[in-house]
Amino acid sequence: MKQLDEEKIKYILSSLDKLEYGCVVITVHDSEITQIDITEKKRFPLAKNKKLEVKK
Repeated sequence: MKQLDEEKIKYILSSLDKLEYGCVVITVHDSEITQIDITEKKRFPLAKNKKLEVKK
């Protein structure tokens, strides 16, 4: 495996380790990883009885 490929794999694994909710998209062209997109989502617990007051 090329050194560059190892760097990409380490980056992907590190990204997965830090991610609680979200996705990692790996773009490949001609059998080469060319791009890595990371989308992180933040989830909040539902508060059914609480209403948000909006000031006018």
